[in-house]
Amino acid sequence: MKSTIRYMTWPFVVTAIGLALAALIGWQYSGTGTGTLSFFLIAAVLAVLEISLSFDNAIVNANKLKQMTPKWQRRFLTWGIIIAVFGMRVIFPLLVVVIAARLNPFEAVRLAATQPAEYARIIHEAHLPIAGFGGAFLMLVALNYFFDQSKDVDWIAGVEAGLRKIGEIRGMEVGLVLVSMMVVLHFLPAEKEHTFVIAAIWGVITYLLVDALGHILDRWGGGSIGTGDMARGGFGAFLYLEVLDASFSFDGVIGAFALTQNLFLIAIGLGIGAMYVRSMTVMLVEKGTLAQFRYLEHGAFWSIFVLSIIMFVQTLRQIPELITGLLGACFIAVAFVNSLSWRRRHPDRFEAEGEARTE
Repeated sequence: MKSTIRYMTWPFVVTAIGLALAALIGWQYSGTGTGTLSFFLIAAVLAVLEISLSFDNAIVNANKLKQMTPKWQRRFLTWGIIIAVFGMRVIFPLLVVVIAARLNPFEAVRLAATQPAEYARIIHEAHLPIAGFGGAFLMLVALNYFFDQSKDVDWIAGVEAGLRKIGEIRGMEVGLVLVSMMVVLHFLPAEKEHTFVIAAIWGVITYLLVDALGHILDRWGGGSIGTGDMARGGFGAFLYLEVLDASFSFDGVIGAFALTQNLFLIAIGLGIGAMYVRSMTVMLVEKGTLAQFRYLEHGAFWSIFVLSIIMFVQTLRQIPELITGLLGACFIAVAFVNSLSWRRRHPDRFEAEGEARTE
């Protein structure tokens, strides 16, 4: 059986290449060491954020893969990475830009590659609907996590327990997003209000649709629908996992626009993260163990919540990308350190919880 480090060989290679490309793009865009470092750090933060947000995705994938035939397992772990990286992490961010800026895909790519100044101007003009949509969507993602009544582990205990208490009120997460929208509207110029409201409402609708799709897929994947061996072990399970992966990665793609609006940088950062998620999935399936970090998920969702607030604030004033990235990275880093500390203090409980979640 392979050692843990061997599962990460390809992700390490992709990371080295991706970060080098990010630094090169930063130099091409800015021509300064500061700009190069900024692009390097943003790509790294995007990768870490994608890994953290998709940690549960790796667990779900591993559990479903155990039920698939070996042939379809191999297909998911080969074809699936192409769909995951190039579909959701490259094509989807491009579509966000195309829709927001009203460009055709070829024009968007051409401008991003050959006329970065013009591309930046168009994206700046389209930033209001992107921020409105992303802020609303991400705030619902975060609030839904903290309001979850089945959540029994708290990182920031007092705050998270209080949020879970508030979450007992039906529909409170949507209400809080609407209140946040009203606060932003109070400060927005009248000519921008309509654009912001429509974009934010679509963010809420999209979240509700993705959430509903997740419940439907959970029922299908759980076997409540008699789809037969083909669905459980073949193409049906493959399709289920791919669509589920898209649902998991959606918040990461939207959140990426809070860090940067550079199409190539988004693709690099999220692509690196997707490679680690796939490798974690393979490791969990082949080794039958679960590398659980108790508070990492909490840190990721606090990071999402902060990003949602920043996206709303960015409809009013510009916030440097480096500051945005560092704030998210700090939450994830502290949560990671706290997870390791908890594991050292409670080795028996860590092993017991890990075994429970892999059953």
